Amino acid sequence: MFDTLSDKLQDVLGGLKGQGRLSDEDVAKAMREIRLALLEADVNFRVVKQFVAAVKQRALGEEVMESLTPGQQVVKIVHDELVKLMGSSSTKLTFSSRPPTVVLMVGLQGSGKTTACAKLARQLAQQGKQPELIAADIYRPAAIRQLQVLGQQVKVPVFAIENNKDAVEIAKSGVADAQAAGRDVAIIDTAGRLHIDEELMQELAQIRGQVKPHNILLVLDAMTGQDAVNVAEQFQQRVNFDGVVLTKLDGDARGGAALSVKAVTGKPIKFASTGEKIKDFDFFHPDRMASRILGMGDVLTLIERAQETISGKKALEMEEKLRKAQFTFDDFLDQMQSMRKMGPLAGMLSMIPGIPKQLKQAQIDERELDRVEAIICSMTAEERRHPDIINGSRRRRIALGSGSDTHAVNQLLNRFKQMQKLMKQLAGGKKIKGLPPELLKGL
Repeated sequence: MFDTLSDKLQDVLGGLKGQGRLSDEDVAKAMREIRLALLEADVNFRVVKQFVAAVKQRALGEEVMESLTPGQQVVKIVHDELVKLMGSSSTKLTFSSRPPTVVLMVGLQGSGKTTACAKLARQLAQQGKQPELIAADIYRPAAIRQLQVLGQQVKVPVFAIENNKDAVEIAKSGVADAQAAGRDVAIIDTAGRLHIDEELMQELAQIRGQVKPHNILLVLDAMTGQDAVNVAEQFQQRVNFDGVVLTKLDGDARGGAALSVKAVTGKPIKFASTGEKIKDFDFFHPDRMASRILGMGDVLTLIERAQETISGKKALEMEEKLRKAQFTFDDFLDQMQSMRKMGPLAGMLSMIPGIPKQLKQAQIDERELDRVEAIICSMTAEERRHPDIINGSRRRRIALGSGSDTHAVNQLLNRFKQMQKLMKQLAGGKKIKGLPPELLKGL
């Protein structure tokens, strides 16, 4: 997401960083390029005009012109204005003191609303809540069944009334059921509708009047770009939603919807769906997103994903093994599987500050990891603990069992030996050519 915009902004601002002094002409040229980059990213033209004006005003002020690093100051200003554009802080859901908290999900057809309901339910369940899903989409074929299947995946109960064509009654009964069952949150999945469909918009108003939701979330497809903002304006007038869930954000290299919707509607983006998997759903953090757009990484999100995937006890055990240079193929496999649970490797690289653009853009073949995993799984327990015993006949057996060849097995064994050698040097406190001394501190 934001790849195109990110590349162009980094190129523009990168040209300013090394300059010891900025003239009015330098700032004006940079602003023209930033304006063009935002428009090409499908950002609303009114938003672009206001954003560029705000950046230019600050860039021509004393904080830049009198700074020893004016280029860096401009980068900071652009970062601050991007954060302001998307919302100054991450906004969470409003929870009622008298459960259940009712969340009404609304949006257009095909925006990914039903899946977003299940993703939200999963996230709330991980936070210790007890959500219930309510299937109030009575128009789309198999919509109820889809929600039931998703509910089973995330282990959240689904309330549905078969053959009932009254969405208002279903929503009302579902909230009552959640209350009777002692559930914390009731998430209502409504039918997708066109913002010009008067009858269905009226139905939404009736549902709102009956269940009195504490949160109304508009689900927007980020890939629709500028039209997503038009949809948000229409729903704001008719339903007055509280926040936005942006879906398919991973499929939009431009990011115009994310940068426009808050400025146009005044409503914050609360959640972002960043992939097809049920776990690809996060709070939307404007400051972190601004940092990623400008190539500054997103270490906090990376740490949070690591904490979700790797337990503290496991991390301490691995640290102890690394210190004693007792790293085995079992440990290697365990670490590789944990990393893959955190998400695609390309996505994780984009969160690390200072990673070169060429490396971020490199095509990482996840199938290669599958091949490595297959080779390790074809080893016996003894071979994984003591790779030195793997002779020629064992290598042929491992290659046959993993569907690869002996060359691939040899490559993996050689790389693993090099890794073990490096870890022994680190554990012994030796200096390693090419590595800065700071990396050895604390080992």
